Amino acid sequence: MNPQVRLQALSQFLKTQRAKLTPQSVGLPEGIRRRTPGLRREEVAQLAGVSHTWYTWLEQGRDIKVSSSVLDNVAMALQLTVDERKYLFSLALETTSGISPLKEELPEISPALTIILQELTYCPTIISDRKCHIVGWNAAAAHVFLDFEQIPPEQRNMIRLLFTRKEFQRLAVNWEQFASSYLAIFRAYYGQYVDDEWYEEFLKEMKETHPDFNRLWEQSKVSSAPEVLLEFRHAKARKMLFQLTSLQVHGGTDLRCSIYTPAPDSSTRSKLKNLMQHDPS
Repeated sequence: MNPQVRLQALSQFLKTQRAKLTPQSVGLPEGIRRRTPGLRREEVAQLAGVSHTWYTWLEQGRDIKVSSSVLDNVAMALQLTVDERKYLFSLALETTSGISPLKEELPEISPALTIILQELTYCPTIISDRKCHIVGWNAAAAHVFLDFEQIPPEQRNMIRLLFTRKEFQRLAVNWEQFASSYLAIFRAYYGQYVDDEWYEEFLKEMKETHPDFNRLWEQSKVSSAPEVLLEFRHAKARKMLFQLTSLQVHGGTDLRCSIYTPAPDSSTRSKLKNLMQHDPS
């Protein structure tokens, strides 16, 4: 990510987070009528213990000197989560724990992880890499979503599929929440791998091609492991409820395991079992 793009991403993030807060939520008086929602810049500066001018420059994406201690104060003022704080530091300090894209190899699923996939018989599970490329899935996932085997490997990107395949858009009743959960993960990676230009190229492509993506991206949160309750309307099994749990796979490769667990006290598991028994394809 070149410096200009990084600072623009930092600027947009700070503006978005500031707009989410109210004076009451941070213990400040309401004051006079506000033209736009959220805190004013001077209020964030006051809470963070920095000058109004310095914070304004930071939010404008100027290339200024920042320190970890001051960023900590800004993070506290904006009430950032742990993942959002990591994202702020990555963009503001241009830090990265990622590997160089020139040395990156395609991730492989270990034999142990393959067994885990198979054992999660009635929990649709998808394995993806740090770019949200799908590198593995189980039979349950193929039945609930689509047969990923029929999609060329270079097109098996979960973010792209969410916005290009009508199967996903028809499936999820709360599709925007479904898509937003993956965008939250993607944004966390985006901040972590600030030196990889692939992310900026991918975002540019998606924004130019899919208006809905641009809107949801600007609204997206930052989360390395969102938990979401999703309602699906499957063409054959009809209503299904799943709890999405996203787990980081520790090891030499940066993989993520997204598990869709049938919601308790629902008929989802029995419906999925029946679907897989009568439609083995």
